[in-house]
Amino acid sequence: MRWDGQDITEDDGAALPGLRRMAGLLRTVRTPEFAGITFHEVAARSVLNRVPEGSRMPFRWTVNPFRGCSHACVYCFARATHRYLDLDTGADFDSQIIVKVNAAEVLRRELAKPSWAREQVALGTNTDPYQRAEGRYRLMPGIIQALAESGTPLSILTKGTLLRRDLPLLREAAGQVPVSLGVSLAFADEELQQLVEPGTPTPRARLDLVRAIRDAGLECHVMVAPVLPWLTDSREHLDALLGAVADAGATSATVFAAHLRPGVRDWYLQWLRQHRPALVADYRRLYGRGSYVPTEYRTWLAERARPLLRAHGLDRPSALRLPDDSAPAEPAAPAPAPPAQAALF
Repeated sequence: MRWDGQDITEDDGAALPGLRRMAGLLRTVRTPEFAGITFHEVAARSVLNRVPEGSRMPFRWTVNPFRGCSHACVYCFARATHRYLDLDTGADFDSQIIVKVNAAEVLRRELAKPSWAREQVALGTNTDPYQRAEGRYRLMPGIIQALAESGTPLSILTKGTLLRRDLPLLREAAGQVPVSLGVSLAFADEELQQLVEPGTPTPRARLDLVRAIRDAGLECHVMVAPVLPWLTDSREHLDALLGAVADAGATSATVFAAHLRPGVRDWYLQWLRQHRPALVADYRRLYGRGSYVPTEYRTWLAERARPLLRAHGLDRPSALRLPDDSAPAEPAAPAPAPPAQAALF
C-alpha cells in the first residue's frame, strides 16, 4: 500500500531547493523503514519518454517511474540525470528518490491518444523500476496493465527480485503483447558485488529470479554488465558467472564493459581509490578522457566472452531489445601510443 496523504498539497518545506522548484511536487517523505532515503513524490504531467533520434538505443520509448535509485551501484550511468534537479550524482542519487506517484494513470491517458502507434516501451533503461521503493508504491502493476491493455509491447530490465511479485501479471500480459524480461547480473563474487552494488539483491537472489521467470514460462535474458576492467573481466570470473546464469535457465546473455560517463566517472574513481587504489592509474589510462573503453578492449572482451557464451548455450538471439556495445563517437583526445594488449587488459 502507499503512504497516506498523497493528495496534492503545497510543496513540502523539507524538500531540497532544486526540488521545490519542480512542477508537480506533492510532498517529501522520510520513514524509518527506509533509513537514509528520502522520497519526493511528484504528480507527473507525462511519463512516456521519447528517446532522442540520435540515440543508439534500439527502442524509441521508455517509462521510468523513479528518478534516483537506492541500488547505489557506483557505476550507474544514470547518475548524471540528478544534476538537472540540483542534486549531486553521488550520495544524492542513492538517497534522494523522485517517485512519480501517478505514473500509471498518466500512462493510460498517453497510450489512449489516437497518435500512439503501439511501439515497444522499455522499462529499466534509466533507474530500476523494481528498486526497494516499488514494494511500497506499487507503480509497476498499473504500468504493466496499461501497456498490455493498450496493445503495447514492453520490456523490463531489472536487478530487483521484487519482479517476482508481478510474474502472474506479466504472464497474463504476455498473452496480449510481446513481453521481454531481462535480469542484470555482473558479479559471481558476492563480496565484491556488495561493495560495488550495496543496495542490490545478491547474485544468488537474482539467479533465483531468473529461475522464477523461466518457471513462469517466460524467456529471460541476462545482461552481464557492466564488466569492470581488472575486477570482473577475467576468463575465470566470466566462465563461473555465465555457468551459473545458464544453470538458472537463462535463455540468452549479453556481455559488455562499463561506460563511465560524466557524473559517474568521478564517483566510480572515488570508489576505486577507497577499495582498489592500485587500479586508479590503469582506469585513467584505459578510459583516457572519454566515457568508453577503447575499441581494442571491446574487441578483446567480445573475443573472450564469445566462446563462453557459446559453451553455456547463451549465445542465442534475445527478444529483449538492448543497446549494443558500440560506443558513440567522442572527440579524440591526445593520447600516448597504446601499450601491448597483455599490459592493457
